[in-house]
Parts: sequence; structure tokens; C-alpha cells
Amino acid sequence: MQTWQTTRFQIDLSRPRVMGIVNITPDSFSDGGRHASTQAAIAHCERLLKEGADMLDLGGESSRPGAAPLPLDEEQARVLPVLKAALSLGVPVSIDTYKPETMRAALDLGVDIVNDIYALRWPGAVEAVAAHPSCGVCLMHMQGEPQSMQLKPIYGDVITEVSAFLMDRVLALRGAGVRDDRIVLDPGIGFGKTVEHNLALLARQRELLALGHPLLVGWSRKSSLGTVTGRPVGERLVASVVAALAAAQLGASVLRVHDVEATVDALKVGQAAGLLHNPGA
Repeated sequence: MQTWQTTRFQIDLSRPRVMGIVNITPDSFSDGGRHASTQAAIAHCERLLKEGADMLDLGGESSRPGAAPLPLDEEQARVLPVLKAALSLGVPVSIDTYKPETMRAALDLGVDIVNDIYALRWPGAVEAVAAHPSCGVCLMHMQGEPQSMQLKPIYGDVITEVSAFLMDRVLALRGAGVRDDRIVLDPGIGFGKTVEHNLALLARQRELLALGHPLLVGWSRKSSLGTVTGRPVGERLVASVVAALAAAQLGASVLRVHDVEATVDALKVGQAAGLLHNPGA
């Protein structure tokens, strides 16, 4: 049985797990401002759990294309009060941050997972995670940085280059003493990639399983789905659920989504039909 070791939980990945997104930001590309206050964000956490989320991912800084960096004190003021409350809800909680200082503050509070779009490349980030005995970590691939990543992303072969980058980051963590069972990988859909790159990552997703780590995939409401369907961000529910189910069929262990209830229902159908065999389980 494949599991993900985190601070408080050993997460069973024999079936796909749903990670509910909690954007504590006024400027998220998909739901900016809806959960920006502490009270609204906590209520959203509770709502996502009622809808069937297996875990929560809290973020205070938008990583949409063109987003400007957020000062450290402002990020922590947004996320830490919500994190304190979320940690009492009985499920694994992830902090979506690239700042080592916020990682350490969240780990001190007991957060289960560090989810970093920079794959722990900021100075001090590897050390922050390695100093903890058991927290989980998600390493994501991104070409460039949010301000410029979508200007002109270029790859020779996107699968080969994403795989090489992620393996390099795994080796960096191993070198710092982080066990493999703590590490999950994210190909970074929409982060420094064209629509064609993203679709190739989905079609050839099973090749990423050769890296030997569970995959976390986030297709929810992404602009590539808008390009394919012609629908604005508020009308991408069906496309998001279809992409999530396809990713699960192709071996993804964790699906990071906004629309938890619909995704959970889709997975139940896929599981009932025997379509979601996890090759790593």
C-alpha cells in the first residue's frame, strides 16, 4: 500500500484523495476575495470537508500568472489564524507557500504538509522541511516565476524536462535527510506551460510515475480548460471534473480542486466501475 507520511497522518493513497483548495486571498484567479477573511476561510474549510475533501490546502498568496509577490508579514497574517482553526478539524492540512519563514511558522503550529510551487528552491526552504521529523512535502515544477512564467514557455520535451527537474529536487531532499515516503510530486499544470504542454503532461502522465513518488495534480479551473472549452473561469466545473477524473485514471494520487463535491462524486463513479486502479498501491 502506498502512503504519504505527514506530520499527523499517514495518508492511504490506495485510492485517489481530494485536496480542497482554500484561497485566503483577494486576488486568486478563480475565487479571489470570496474567502479572504479569516472567518470566511474557516467556514470554507468546514464546507469543503462536508463535501468530502480528504485534506485541505491553505494559501495566502496568489500564484496566478502575473501575480506580484506578497510581503511575508501579510501572508502570515492571512494564513496563520486560519491554519490554527483548520488544524482542529481532524484532517491533514497543507500550507501552500514558498517562503521558508512561513513554512517554519506553519510547522511550529503542526501543519501536516508543505506545498511549494518553487519545489523548495528558496534559500532555507529545504532546511525548514528537513528539520521536521515527519512533515509531508509536495514539490512542484514551474518554469520561471508567476510574474513571467506564461510569457513564452519553451521545452524540448516537456515530460522529460519536468521529470528531470522533479527528480533533481527529490535528490536534494534525500541529501538533506528527507525520507521518500514524505515526498509527493506535482507536474505544475499551468505553471510556465502552454495549453499543448499541459495536455501532453496529462496524456503522458503515467511516465511521471517512473519517478517513484505519488503524483498530486491540479487542473481545477485552469486557463487551459478555458482554451479547450471556450468557457470563462466560472463555467469550468465540468471540464475541471473531467480533467481530475482523467488524471486519477492515469495514476494521480491526490487531486487539488476547488469543486470538491462534484469531484468526489466523479471519483465514486470511477471507483465503482473499477477504472481507478492505482499502479503504486
